[in-house]
Amino acid sequence: MSNGTEKKRIEIQTHYTNALQHGSCCGPSAPAGVLAETAGYTAEDLKAIADGTKVTSFGCGNPLAFAGVREGDVVLDLGSGAGFDLLIAAQKVGRTGSVIGIDMTDAMLDRARANIRAAGLETVVEVRKGVIEELPVESASVDWVISNCVINLSPEKPRVFAEIARVLKPGGRISISDIVVQDLPDWVRENAALYSSCVGGAISEEEYLAGLRNSGLADVSVTERLVYDVGTLVGLVESELPQAQAAASCGCGCGGSGLPKEQLAQVAKEMKGKIWSAKFTGRKP
Repeated sequence: MSNGTEKKRIEIQTHYTNALQHGSCCGPSAPAGVLAETAGYTAEDLKAIADGTKVTSFGCGNPLAFAGVREGDVVLDLGSGAGFDLLIAAQKVGRTGSVIGIDMTDAMLDRARANIRAAGLETVVEVRKGVIEELPVESASVDWVISNCVINLSPEKPRVFAEIARVLKPGGRISISDIVVQDLPDWVRENAALYSSCVGGAISEEEYLAGLRNSGLADVSVTERLVYDVGTLVGLVESELPQAQAAASCGCGCGGSGLPKEQLAQVAKEMKGKIWSAKFTGRKP
């Protein structure tokens, strides 16, 4: 692993630890974040989130919408965060199935475990510390791999795609929601804050599809797209970088690598039409 890869991981861990810890002061209050109304979560999905849980989603879609997950299935969530999608998946697999979440950030793992306990789902859901480029999961052991706006953060995406193919059972499927981009300016890609907010490290839809196919997956396609307008882009950056926008006014000491507020309009204008959320599906032959 290169020093650059490790540096990016540390930056991402710091960013999401800050966002989680200070969400009540600096971040959005909606469970599904800035894209709650457009990400595809239904009222029935949200009922899966039991009272007493503190789930925050930093996702860009609903990978479980119409996914076909059945009772008894084994579901693996890459970058499971505070457990939002884990709890929804648990309702789909029932008591005879199982759900595994992988995350590299201790604060997220702690929050997810607390939420799993609050929901009474310890026998169905577990979280494991690890990186998505080297999953702590047995080969050919899961029926579904899901992920919500996480793979774009990896600086080693081909390794992630290869790991997905490895852990899937023959006939296993993927349902992945992620950010893709087209022709972003170099300065956007080089901004550390925008990398952590799921923009700077994203690849094109064509590259994403090719990566999944090259890993050995079949029937790979994009089933949904949500192209972001300027208002949504501003909200995305503000929500994913709450410390940059609210630290001064709320006094919660978020810190971190924020984007100056005066640059938001410029960023959104340059990214208009070049960034969207896509839902990728496919199967292991």
